[in-house]
Amino acid sequence: MTRSAPQSYRRVMLKISGEALMGDQGFGLHPPTVQRIAQEVKAVHDDGVEVCMVIGGGNIFRGLSGSAQGMERTTADYMGMLATVMNALGMQSALEQLGIHTRVISAIPMDQVCEPYIRRRAVRHLEKKRVCIFAAGTGNPYFT
Repeated sequence: MTRSAPQSYRRVMLKISGEALMGDQGFGLHPPTVQRIAQEVKAVHDDGVEVCMVIGGGNIFRGLSGSAQGMERTTADYMGMLATVMNALGMQSALEQLGIHTRVISAIPMDQVCEPYIRRRAVRHLEKKRVCIFAAGTGNPYFT
């Protein structure tokens, strides 16, 4: 990624749909696509911009689709939130392979896997030049 203009933002939030992570596959993560996105994030990060990411889960599971097929809506929504955590972990791995320190921060507590969302802690991670990857949406069903 080449940058021709001076940096205009101190902090950015990048939303990546789950579907963007599957590349030309019909499902799941396409590692070359995840790596390409990670390299683009690294270029912005290396320019001194604080980066937050929100990653969707539609490449793995869509809560509304599960609900439409007869699954209980709350369960389907939670499954969709968990899919976002899986994608966030994949992106974390790709970024850390490039030498970028990251934190996956989830709206649903999963202490063994990622950090719980605490606003002040997230801001501190950004100030320490860590990329924050937010997962699990708001942690509430019926909200997309």
